[in-house]
Amino acid sequence: MNWIEVNGGGTRYALDGDGPAPLVLIHEMGGSIESWAPLLPRVTEGRTVLRYDMRGFGDASKLRGEGVMDDLVADLVALLDALSITGPADLCGMAVGGAVALHMAARHPDRVGRLALMGPALGIAPERRAAVRARAEALEAGGMASIADGELALTYPQVLRGNGRFPTYRARWLGNDPASYAATYRMLAALDCAPALAVVRCPVLLLAGVHDPLRPPALIAEAATAIDRARFEVVPSGHVMAHQSPDAVAQHLDAFWRTA
Repeated sequence: MNWIEVNGGGTRYALDGDGPAPLVLIHEMGGSIESWAPLLPRVTEGRTVLRYDMRGFGDASKLRGEGVMDDLVADLVALLDALSITGPADLCGMAVGGAVALHMAARHPDRVGRLALMGPALGIAPERRAAVRARAEALEAGGMASIADGELALTYPQVLRGNGRFPTYRARWLGNDPASYAATYRMLAALDCAPALAVVRCPVLLLAGVHDPLRPPALIAEAATAIDRARFEVVPSGHVMAHQSPDAVAQHLDAFWRTA
């Protein structure tokens, strides 16, 4: 693991593999570099794989108030520049990481080859935005433990906890900074991804989890119809699918990389 200062903040990153094809993995809200550990060995062949902690999470600089998607995209651009990854890279984003990958492709199309989006967090329905903002305030007051059981029941459902990875995931998740988590909630409540969906022209794979109540297959399928070159597939997993079902995810990714 390495640490670097980019775009006015600090973050932790890791480079794995030494192949010619760059791949950037962008983790979920509340996640970190470690979210990709189960999937990583399955995607490094022929690649240089970059993982990093998104601003607000892991060992990256924290957020206050309301997160801004522009800042998250600028962080990624600055990190790629600092690491001399200047040509088109494939991006693979999970949940909020999927939203960052999408906006990166929309704003910097010359820097992105292909997109794989896993249950991407593409905003909050208007009728739910007030509740999400209220949840952010409650989280700041009560801390991560106050929402742990309810939140993790949605993102890491019981049916997917038999592989033994959940206790470590939960313990790491509890170490999140509540204010950063709340700021990301507020960002999602204000996020409109429709313009980005409309302008992306690179090949895109959207994966939806059968057991994901936050971004169910019907919602992701609808998003796929708004993208010019998208394919949509369903995975027997949940919201954090790269951690929960790495074998199934790797199969879908491999097929996409080979044919897109």
